[in-house]
Amino acid sequence: MLSSVAAAQVLTDRLARRLDEQMRLGAPITNPVGWLVSRALSQRQQCGDKLCDDRMLLDSGRDCPQCEDRQASSRAQRNAVAAAVEDAMPYASPGERRTAAESQLDEAVTAQAWAREHQWEQERARKAAAAKARTEAAAARPALGEPAAPQAPVVLPAPRSAPAVPKPEAGVVDQELVLEELSREQVVDWRNRAATDHQLVFDHIDRYGEVSARRLFTSAFVDQVTRLSRLGHVSLGYTTWERS
Repeated sequence: MLSSVAAAQVLTDRLARRLDEQMRLGAPITNPVGWLVSRALSQRQQCGDKLCDDRMLLDSGRDCPQCEDRQASSRAQRNAVAAAVEDAMPYASPGERRTAAESQLDEAVTAQAWAREHQWEQERARKAAAAKARTEAAAARPALGEPAAPQAPVVLPAPRSAPAVPKPEAGVVDQELVLEELSREQVVDWRNRAATDHQLVFDHIDRYGEVSARRLFTSAFVDQVTRLSRLGHVSLGYTTWERS
């Protein structure tokens, strides 16, 4: 934990850094109090490290290793996509290859984000099940000072995984799909499968309309799928489920 002196220095450095950023890139500050509370003094974590603030560590001021790893991984991913597009479209113009590479990279990043969200949901469900099991086991123990009655050993239930989401057959849209009735896990499942099978998006548009598709799969993803379809959906042989 930071000392009071160190914390004061961290806030001073952060304020100076954000003020310089605002003067170089932002508009004039019209609400100083609101700007201080919402932008100048709040921590901005760029990764999962609790000490990360604008890609620097609060306790040492050094560059955040996790952020550096993410940047290196992103550069490697971008270079791999660009190389794959160049191999797949050797006679295309630089602008066409750049557009195809950006679309493919957006698709990969979107798929990875939804995959991580699905994994986090499963991890949260597992921890909740384990906590419930510990609570039930504690409640089953006799209170202090009371004679314990002979009983069979308590068997703790195994942690339960997140409920399985039923998957429709490939390429077939659920009958009478009602978005408001879908659970969060079902929405994540639809989006994960759509990231690898774009036909699900077009089938949904044909049956329920574009507005419904944008609500289920997000407008950004529908736009990306549409752009890829106009380019002929070049298959780059790139696996989108690798973690960055």
